Amino acid sequence: MDKTGSPTKGLLTGTPQRNSRVWFLPAFLWLFLLIAVPLAFVFLLSLARRNPAGETDWVLGISNYVRALDPLYLWIYWRSLLLALATTLICLVLGFPVAHFIAQQPSARLRNLLLFLVTLPFWTSFLIRTYAWILLLRTEGIINNALVALGIIQQPLPLLYNNFAILVGLAYAELPFMILPLYTALERIDKSQIEASSDLGCTASQTFWRVLIPLSRPGIIAGVVLVFVPSVGAYLTPDLLGGAKSIMAGNLIQNQFAVVRDHPFGAAIAFVLTVVVLALLAVSHRTTREHTELRLL
Repeated sequence: MDKTGSPTKGLLTGTPQRNSRVWFLPAFLWLFLLIAVPLAFVFLLSLARRNPAGETDWVLGISNYVRALDPLYLWIYWRSLLLALATTLICLVLGFPVAHFIAQQPSARLRNLLLFLVTLPFWTSFLIRTYAWILLLRTEGIINNALVALGIIQQPLPLLYNNFAILVGLAYAELPFMILPLYTALERIDKSQIEASSDLGCTASQTFWRVLIPLSRPGIIAGVVLVFVPSVGAYLTPDLLGGAKSIMAGNLIQNQFAVVRDHPFGAAIAFVLTVVVLALLAVSHRTTREHTELRLL
């Protein structure tokens, strides 16, 4: 108790910083147990080797990483990065107008309804939705039959079991993860700033590139991360829609663990992919930060 007779004033002095550390402790513990520990185990497993019986021998070495850098596997990594980048760009181009349209609606009830429709596909199994794309894209599918019936094409198009089918499936699956963060960023923009740019003589194109895009940058960055990272490691969509000729890094890892039973080599590929993704995210974050600092100057 202090001089004023308050029993709590003295206890609260200097406690906010300690209390904040206590509140952050569960988050750090969660990250440590679910991210740091599994990554450490994957790295340790990647240094082991597979014996002829299909079991893991804990004789540590870097042979798996040397094997993972074979040109055959490098091409698979490159294809995975290109498809993930293309998926991200498609989702950004398609998702930005949708998010902007939802954010511009004056009625909160209408905005909530549109957001509900965006998330509605999540109510159905992802596996069922992927099989639905097979019915649409196959040679005797709905799309080819419709194009032939309309006389637009004479022979069915090869829409399935190639990179195009993978791109369609990934973009369809990841599009909501681009729309939602974009909507959050666009909905918070002060409408008076858009009106001010018009009053100052900016055209619609200038307002879009010089005002709307910079103000929505946090949503763009969040959407790019949420789409790019899972697209790089996707394996179900490439497996069902891409066929054997369009294998991605996720399929290669899944094959090593579930089919070949070469767990150390699969762990090495997974760790290499993780490092590459983290490096790309770090470069993107640094570039974005430098661009922001230059704008502030």
